Formats: sequence, structure tokens, C-alpha cells
Amino acid sequence: MTHSAPPTQGKTPEGQQGPDRGPAARPGLLMGRPFGVPVYVSPSWFLVAVLVTVMFEGQVHDVVERPLSYLVAFAYALLLYGSVFVHELSHAVTARAFRLPVRSVTLHVLGGETSIEREAPTPGREFLIAFAGPLVNLVLAGAGLLAHALLPLPDVAVLLVDALTFANLLVGVFNLLPGLPLDGGRLVRAAVWKATGRSRTGAIIAGWVGRGVAIATLVGGALLATYGTGADGGIGWLALLWSALVASFIWVGATQSIRAEYVRDRIPLLSARRLARRATLVTADTPLAEAVRRARDDHAGAIVIADHDGRPLGLVSEKAVTATPEHRRPWVTAGDLSRGADDLTLPADLTGEDLMDALRRAPASEYLLVEPDGRVYGVLATADVDRAFAGI
Repeated sequence: MTHSAPPTQGKTPEGQQGPDRGPAARPGLLMGRPFGVPVYVSPSWFLVAVLVTVMFEGQVHDVVERPLSYLVAFAYALLLYGSVFVHELSHAVTARAFRLPVRSVTLHVLGGETSIEREAPTPGREFLIAFAGPLVNLVLAGAGLLAHALLPLPDVAVLLVDALTFANLLVGVFNLLPGLPLDGGRLVRAAVWKATGRSRTGAIIAGWVGRGVAIATLVGGALLATYGTGADGGIGWLALLWSALVASFIWVGATQSIRAEYVRDRIPLLSARRLARRATLVTADTPLAEAVRRARDDHAGAIVIADHDGRPLGLVSEKAVTATPEHRRPWVTAGDLSRGADDLTLPADLTGEDLMDALRRAPASEYLLVEPDGRVYGVLATADVDRAFAGI
């Protein structure tokens, strides 16, 4: 299970994060909005539900006849992901209690993910948000043990309660392993952050520990496949495949968390002026071929539509220009390939986090940069911002 945040958050087999640049496509089917948080189910979940149903049905068949055993096994798959959902929702509710905006909760093949738009402002809040998920699973496991010990349950109920108790215990303990992107890694990050006063140091240490957890997970699966198999060895090799999948997830998440810190180091160095492309100003009725010729003569990397007084009216899409064949450019005007610049105009003096926040608020491929007096300074291409982070 995991939760994610802006350019430096990570998760567990239930979540992840990365640089944020505006709204993304829906991650799955929208199932509801508890506490105002959109909850999505990835299509991959249905595959896992089928696998869990088939694998658990063998145990159910010992106490329930077919075909009812399949229905009970499917109910277990739903309850299992119900535990994952409660885990993720606990992250979301805790974050919202600290006034952090929560974008969504998504259930997928490896569990779930809670997407939090901003990271916690203090190590204490970071700790509480991360610990909320595993705590809920451990509480559910304890409730299952009490139910088994105190309630007179029928055999099928005992089977479901015991299976869910074990699953919640496993999920809770696993997510407390001390490495990003697991919740335990976020606890490590919070602890190091508290001790050093630097969240970056905590994230990097927790990321490297996460890489160690990934290696340990893979080695554990290999040992189980080698020494813990029965006569046919099927279960052991299935464990190896699953551990390899989980290990790769943890490794990638830990690596992304480390990389995000180096990306963050470079954000203060970003300057809209430094990254801007020179712009050629043309009127909307200028043939595209002529506009491109003028841009080449000016050694410009962008074309801006302006009125006869030089006031900017629109931006010509570089992608649209590239997609227009040479033989058609004399018959297409620059205005035909432009869009209004009102929503895509930024001050040329933007730098660092202010620049990144502006790009997030209005996702686009190009932005018009203007001086304080309204004159055009140039055009900022998102691709150039991305290249500024290349090599990290």
C-alpha cells in the first residue's frame, strides 16, 4: 500500500508518485467519492480478483460445495481489496485532516495508491499519514483474531475471517518494512527528517533502504522457490514470480524517490528567461510558409500571432507546424494553427517553484512569456523544461 505526493513522494505496493504536471488521465473506473476523495479501480484489479478467486476456491471447497465455493472465494477477493481500500482511505483521511489536498485513491494489481498533491509540511505529519495505513491493517488483523476466539462462527465464516486476518497482518507488516516506496520508508524519511532537519536527506536514505528491501524480497522469493516447495514445486515458483514483481515495484519506486530529490535540487535553478525560445511575431493572416521563413531568418524557435501594434494574440503550435506538409504551408495561415494566448501567458521573470506551479496550473506544450510592460519576451516550451532535467 502506498501514498504519493509531488516531486518527492513515494509509496508501497499500493501507491506511487512522481513529478506532477497537471491533471492526468483517469487511472481506472470511478467507484465513488467517500469523504470527497475519488476512488478508482484499475482494470488490472479484475485480473487479480480472478486469480485470488481461483486460488482460494480450493480451500473453500473443503467446507462449501461447488459452485457456491466460487462465490465465497470471490467474496474473499472483494473483502481482501476492501482491506486495501481502507488502508489507502486512511492515508487520504489523515492527509485531509492536515489540510493536504488528496487527488485520488486507486486500487490496482499490487494493492493501491493514494495520490496526495502536496507533501506534509512537518516530519510529524508525514509520520502520521504514513503510519495510518498499516495501523488500520493491524487493527483489522486484531479484530479478526478476537472474532475467531470469541464468536461462534460457521466453518465458512471461520475460513474467511482467518484468511482476512492473515492478509491484513501480512499487509500491515510488509508495509512497515523500512524503505521507500513502502509506508515504512516514509516513516524512516520522517525520522531522519526530524533528526537532521532535512527532508531531502530522509528521502534519499529511505530510498536506498528501499532498494535493499527490493533485493531482500527477490532473494526471499528465490529461497522459497528453492527450499520451500512441495513435490511439484508450483507454489514455490509462483512465489518467486510474485516476489520478482513486488521487488521490481519497490526498486522502481525507491529509485524514483531518490531521483525526485535530485530533480528538486534543480528546480531553484530553473529560469523562464534562460529556457525561453526567441519568438517571431506575425499577423494571423500571414501564410505559414512565410511565417516559418521569417522564424528561420530570425533564428527563432517559435511563432507568435500579434496584431499590427505588436500585441500578442496567440501561439502557433510547433506540433501543428511540423505536421503540416511543406506543399500546403503557402495555403495555410499562421492563425489557422494558433490558439489564444490569454490562458498561456506567463511573466518572463518566473523562476524555480513559482515557474513549476505556473506550469502545473495550466498544462500546455508552449507558453508565451511577456515582460512587465506586456512586450513579448519569447516562448517557453514544456519540452525544454523537461530537457532541463535530463541526465538526472
